[in-house]
Amino acid sequence: MKTQWQLFLAFFRVGILGYGGGPASIPLVHKEVVDTYKWMRDEEFGDMLALANTLPGPIATKLAGYIGYRVSGVIGMLNAILATVLPTVVLLIVLLSTLASFKDIDWVKGMTAAVIPVVGMMMATLTWQFFDKARKGMGWIQTILLTVAVFVFLYILNVHPGIIIAVLIATALLIRDKKKEKGVKS
Repeated sequence: MKTQWQLFLAFFRVGILGYGGGPASIPLVHKEVVDTYKWMRDEEFGDMLALANTLPGPIATKLAGYIGYRVSGVIGMLNAILATVLPTVVLLIVLLSTLASFKDIDWVKGMTAAVIPVVGMMMATLTWQFFDKARKGMGWIQTILLTVAVFVFLYILNVHPGIIIAVLIATALLIRDKKKEKGVKS
């Protein structure tokens, strides 16, 4: 029961504080899952995030579903998804009906505009953490080359992120298998 309560609280906090949509929730999920409750290590979270990005649907609910299932089975999955979605549903009903009548007031415009840099900084911090982890694993040169290549594919050639991730996963598996074959033949 304690684990279910922790799951609910972790993902409820993410649901309440994840202003800006699913991608803005990723650093919050990371904080809860890796730092607060230690349900995963950084490497596992990064791998899970990469895989979750290849699947269709909202990232916050995919993360909640997987982590909830991993921590506490089907009940944990349902609990985490409910905790993630519930704040959004309630706030959507309450705030949109209320804010619609106040949307042209300056402080409401200011409040909305002030959140954007905060979410941007949270995403930048998470991006740096992933970059630093890649640098430690692959080295500076490979990390920079891969970052530039992914940037070109994403922003210049408009390749879908899921395709890029799938190709990188397949490449990593092929390289690993070739290394295993060489190790067996030696």
